[in-house]
Amino acid sequence: MTEAATIDDIRAAAARLDGHAVRTPLLESPLLNRAAGRRVLVKAECLQKTGSFKFRGGWSALSALPEDARRRGVIAYSSGNHAQGVAHAAELMGVPAVIVMPADAPDLKLANTRAHGAEVVTYDRAGGESREVVGAKIAEARGLTIVRPYDEPMVIAGQGTVGLELAEQARAAGLREADVLVCTGGGGLASGIALALEAEAPGLRVRTAEPAGFDDWKRSLAAGERLRNPSESGSVCDAIVTPSPGALTWPILSRRAGPGLAVTDDEALTAVAAAFLRLKIVLEPGGAVGLAAALSRGDEIAGDAVIAVATGGNVDPAMFARALAML
Repeated sequence: MTEAATIDDIRAAAARLDGHAVRTPLLESPLLNRAAGRRVLVKAECLQKTGSFKFRGGWSALSALPEDARRRGVIAYSSGNHAQGVAHAAELMGVPAVIVMPADAPDLKLANTRAHGAEVVTYDRAGGESREVVGAKIAEARGLTIVRPYDEPMVIAGQGTVGLELAEQARAAGLREADVLVCTGGGGLASGIALALEAEAPGLRVRTAEPAGFDDWKRSLAAGERLRNPSESGSVCDAIVTPSPGALTWPILSRRAGPGLAVTDDEALTAVAAAFLRLKIVLEPGGAVGLAAALSRGDEIAGDAVIAVATGGNVDPAMFARALAML
């Protein structure tokens, strides 16, 4: 089967991102290691431009478009991090951008997306309105190119550059075998990382990490088929609450990912606090789910070390204060 993206696509995306994206660090804390009972290395994508890995995919997708398509503009739909990533990439390239966002998205994400110059159109996620339908209507009316948050080959390729960096950094840290816990919504990041690691660090295995109750990847990987979540809202981990595994990402991860992991909202908030206390980084709950699994699901993880990808840090002050209260 031909897959949506290849290692060559990821390497090409890395070349286009060179000089534009941040090479984020791989962090470690002796106190976190002690709490987890093994080495815990954290890939700090919260330090990426716009506060999440999504800038990589946004830049990759826009930079791969033909010039005439860029001039007409792009449209994306997102709960916030893909929104900001595409908006900032478009801002830097001088490309018009429309972003369809849920009305109940965190205020910070709505404000930041507008601050990057994008036009924000909200929809009623809680009431069942479809962002895909809203986005398709606007795209057709205005002649815009849709940049999907995960079911988009060049977005997957851009996110896969995290895996290229991780392979090098893990080798430098003396790590050849480990589970890599990736906060997963639609699966674009996890898919890209899995493809990159397969080529560059085959001893590192991607495992999806999700909030309990919205663990469609965990259940789907166990069942061998794509399953849906019963709801699309109701978790503090808003960044990774999606309906089901992506159509393009499922074939990639169904053959490469280990068993999925799920954590509670409280465990995600505790991980936000731990990341601040031990690593001095700020995470949003959805961006801390991988670290939460490393800290609270140790009995489901083998080996002396684990890698968690801290995918985003766009957290409202009130939510961050709630997390710190878990200490």
